[in-house]
Amino acid sequence: MGSMKESDPSLGYLTHKETEVKLPRPTRVKNKTPAPIQITAEQILREARERQEAEIRPPKQKITDPSELADYRLRKRKEFEDLIRRVRWNKSVWVKYAKWEESQNDFNRARSVWERALEVDYRDHTMWLKYAEVEMKNKFVNHARNVWDRAVTLLPRVDQLWYKYIHMEEMLGNVAGARQIFERWMSWQPDQQGWLSYIKFELRYNEVERARAIFERFVECHPKVNAWIRFAKFEMKNGDIARARNCYERAVDKLADDEEAEVLFVAFAEFEEKCKEVERARCIYKFALDHIPKGRAEDLYRKFVAFEKQYGDREGIEDAIVGKRRFQYEDEVRKNPLNYDAWFDYLRLEESVGIKERVRDVYERAIANLPPAEEKRYWQRYIYLWINYALYEELDAQDMERTREVYKLCLKVIPHEKFSFAKIWLLAAQFEIRQLNLQGARLTLGAAIGKAPKDKIFKKYIEIELQLGNIDRCRTLYEKYLEWSPENCYAWSKYAELERSLAETERARSIFELAIDQPALDMPELLWKAYIDFEISEGEFERTRALYERLLNRTKHLKVWLSYAKFETSAMEEVEEDLEQKEKCIQRARGVFERALSYFRTSAPELKEERAMLLEEWLNLESSYGELGNVDLVRVKLPKKLKSSGVTIEEREGKGGLSNKGLNYSGGSMGKTRDKMFKEKRRRLAFDPP
Repeated sequence: MGSMKESDPSLGYLTHKETEVKLPRPTRVKNKTPAPIQITAEQILREARERQEAEIRPPKQKITDPSELADYRLRKRKEFEDLIRRVRWNKSVWVKYAKWEESQNDFNRARSVWERALEVDYRDHTMWLKYAEVEMKNKFVNHARNVWDRAVTLLPRVDQLWYKYIHMEEMLGNVAGARQIFERWMSWQPDQQGWLSYIKFELRYNEVERARAIFERFVECHPKVNAWIRFAKFEMKNGDIARARNCYERAVDKLADDEEAEVLFVAFAEFEEKCKEVERARCIYKFALDHIPKGRAEDLYRKFVAFEKQYGDREGIEDAIVGKRRFQYEDEVRKNPLNYDAWFDYLRLEESVGIKERVRDVYERAIANLPPAEEKRYWQRYIYLWINYALYEELDAQDMERTREVYKLCLKVIPHEKFSFAKIWLLAAQFEIRQLNLQGARLTLGAAIGKAPKDKIFKKYIEIELQLGNIDRCRTLYEKYLEWSPENCYAWSKYAELERSLAETERARSIFELAIDQPALDMPELLWKAYIDFEISEGEFERTRALYERLLNRTKHLKVWLSYAKFETSAMEEVEEDLEQKEKCIQRARGVFERALSYFRTSAPELKEERAMLLEEWLNLESSYGELGNVDLVRVKLPKKLKSSGVTIEEREGKGGLSNKGLNYSGGSMGKTRDKMFKEKRRRLAFDPP
C-alpha cells in the first residue's frame, strides 16, 4: 500500500524516489585560505575547451542504388510519422516533414503533409504563407492560387495574406485578377492602409478615375480627418484645385466638431495659402479660432501667428499674438473666476498692450470675484489684485484720485472684525506721504490702529513720526502699543531705548521697571538683558547687582549665574590700577560661583550637566585672572574620573572608594543586581567632590 501511495500515474509503475536525480553531496572546505597559485576564469575556460572531446557525428552515407534510396525514404518517413504522432501540435515538425518531401521532389506527398498540418490548426496564417511560398517557388501557379484563395476565405482579417496574394498576381501580370482580389478585400472594410494600397495599385497603372472612386469609398468607410486630407492632397497632386477645395469644404461640413478638427483647419488654410488665396486662408483661421475650444487650438494659434507674420501688417501681427493669449485667459477665468493666478497673467498681458480702458475693465472684473469665505487664507492671493490695481493707477495711469479711491474701496471690502492686512494700511499711508498729505497718512494709520492693530502698523507709524522728530507722538504711540500688547518685550525695549537716546535716564529706568513687573512677557530674557545692559552702560554697578539678585529670585538658570559672574569679572576693567579692588571683584565673582554651585548641589542635584558647565566656566575664568586666579580652588571641586581594575572600583585619589572584596561575580541575578548597585554608587561618587 505504501508503494502505491508513493507511485504517480504519470510515471507508470515508478515511484518518485526511483526517478529523482541524486546530486553529489557538496564537499566541506576545511582550508579556506587562498591558494598560492590563483587561477583565472579565462584559464579555466581555456582548459575546458582544450580537454573537450570531439563531437561524435554519424558517418556520411552514400546511396548507390534505388533500393537503398527507397529504404532511406521509408526510414525517414517512419521517423517523421512517429514524431508527428508524439507531438502533433508542434508546427515546426510538420514544416520540416513537408520541406523534406519537397527536397525529394515528391510534391504530392509534400502537399499531403501541408494539408494534414492545416487540418491540425488552419488559423495559423504562417502555415498558409509557407505552403503558398512552396507552391510559388516551384512554379505551381494554380496550386498557389488555390492555397491563397482558401487562406483569404478562411482568414479574411489577416492583411498579410491579401498582400501576398495580390503581389503574386501583379508579378504574373494579372492586373485584372489583382484588382478583383482587392475588391474582395475591400468588401471586408479593412483599415486605412488596405485602402491606400488599393489606391497606389491603381495609380501605378495610371488609373486616376478608378483611384478617385476608391477615395470616395475610402472616406465613406473611414470618415476621419486624415482620410479627407489625403483625398484633397491626391486631387491637388493631380492639379485639380477646385476638386481639392471641394474635398476640404465637404470635410469641414462633416467634421467641424471632431476632436481632430484643428488639423483639418490648418491643412485647409495651408492649402489656400499655397494657392495664393491669403484672404481665404485668414478667414479659415478666424473661423477655426471661433469654433474650436481654446484648449485644443494651440497649434492653430501658432500657425495663425506665423501666417500673420508672413502676410499681415504689424497691427495684425500684434493683434494675432495678443488675441491668442487673450482667448486663452478668457477661457481660464470663465471656467474658474476664483483662479487669481489666471487674472494676474491676464492683467499682465493687458498692461503690456497699454490700453487703459481694457486694463481697468479687467481689474474691475477681477476684484469683483470675492473669495468664497471670510478666512484669511482665501484672501491672501486676492488682496494682491487690489495692490496691483492701486500701483497701476499711481505709476502707469498716474491718476492719484483713482488710486486713493482704490485704497479706500479695498479697506472697505476687507472684513476687519475677523482679519486684516497690515500691508494695505501701510501702502495707503505711504501713498499719502508721497502726495505730501501727512494728515491723510496719520488718519489712515490711526484708523488702522483703531480697527485692526498690528505690530507692523505700530512700528511703521512710530518710525514715520520719529523721522519727523515728533517725540511726543512717538511716546503716545508707544503707550498705545503697550496698552494693546503689554507682553511685548520688543516694544518695552524700544520705548526705553528711545528715552535713553533722549538722555531721559530716569524715564528709561521707569519703563524697564514697569516692563519687568508685567505678569506675562513673551521674551523676558531679552528684556532683563536689555535692562542689565542699560544699567551697565550707565555705570550703575550696584543697581546692576541688585537687578541680578532680583532676577535670581525669579529664575536660577545657569546662564543667569554665568552672566552675573562675568559681570563681576568685567568690573575689574574699571579699576585696572587698584589691585585691592581687583581682588574684591574676583572675590565677588567667586561668591557668585559658590552660590551657584551650592544651589545646583542641594536644590537641583539632577542638573549634573549644568553643574559641570558651571565648573568649567569657573575654571576658565580663574585661568584668565593670571596671578590673581586660583585654579586649584576649582580643580578640587571638579568631578573625579574613575578607573575600574579587576573587581575593585575606586577613585583616582583613593578617597571615598568602594571595595567589593569577597563578592562573587561569577554570574547569576545576584551578581547583576550588585553590578547595578556599584554602577549607581560609582556614578554618584564620580560627581560629588570630596
